[in-house]
Amino acid sequence: MQQDISAKLEQRLGRVHARQRLGIEQEHEQRVFGDGLNFFHIENWYSIHSVIRNSLKLTGLYRRGCRNAERIQVRHNLIERTDIPAPFNGFTILHISDLHVDMNEGAMRHLMELLDDVSYDLCVLTGDYRGKTFGPFDGALEGMARILPHLKGPVFGVLGNHDTIRMVPGLEEMGIRMLLNECDTIVRDHQRIYLAGIDDAHYYRVDNIEKAASTIPHGDFSILLSHTPEIYRQAAHAGFSLLLGGHTHGGQICLPGSIPLTLDSTLPRYLGSGAWKYHDMSGYTSVGAGSCVVAVRLNCPPEITLHHLQSAG
Repeated sequence: MQQDISAKLEQRLGRVHARQRLGIEQEHEQRVFGDGLNFFHIENWYSIHSVIRNSLKLTGLYRRGCRNAERIQVRHNLIERTDIPAPFNGFTILHISDLHVDMNEGAMRHLMELLDDVSYDLCVLTGDYRGKTFGPFDGALEGMARILPHLKGPVFGVLGNHDTIRMVPGLEEMGIRMLLNECDTIVRDHQRIYLAGIDDAHYYRVDNIEKAASTIPHGDFSILLSHTPEIYRQAAHAGFSLLLGGHTHGGQICLPGSIPLTLDSTLPRYLGSGAWKYHDMSGYTSVGAGSCVVAVRLNCPPEITLHHLQSAG
């Protein structure tokens, strides 16, 4: 089975990318310290998970946090830019990030109910389908298989730091077009926008923005899907119009006022959640639909986001 997946990945991605990602996963996926864009990776430190859970129970916040984690909200974000082609005026993108589908069954049930009632033209998934960062991934694929019938196509996705590249064949067989340092086009009335996606840039660091952007004409409206927004500088200087990401969970457990204790990222705080701008590039960091480490949320409700494109030209 393992050899079969490896062969599929080499055929799909090329020998170098496939072997590079698989090799890094085998060597580093369980490390708590070092590697990645930041030094400390709490999601890999499984002994601390019970400490956080028990601490919340002692403070009386655990039950409330569990309830909050299931209350996924639908957010709306208007993206107004002069480089959006006129036929894409009103085009709507459903953005879902950090599902961690095998961690919270109640949240995923609520998500599927929400998905049946939203309208959009395109769906993008910005990574972290699995709860853990290593080990079996069958549960994550089974969870995604339950969600996919509630999504309207086309559906595009990228991998996150919780995901193994061995999930790619299964995800693509479900109908998700995975973008791994690749680019595709969306066409309307003979005009097009470009949708690119990179492999995980946070932990495995196998992203290649140059390759993903290589076929995009200068000045055309282009979207980059990246699990982490930490590559905002590279994306902006590569000429992308819009960056959609996640990873931070908005902090997940926040102080009143949605002040995050940590974003597990190397980036300015204002890029940690919601809409932002950097130079000429627009961006949005989703706080995620699922939960990481412990399935609780405080002062940071989970979300799915509808991005509405508006031509300002």
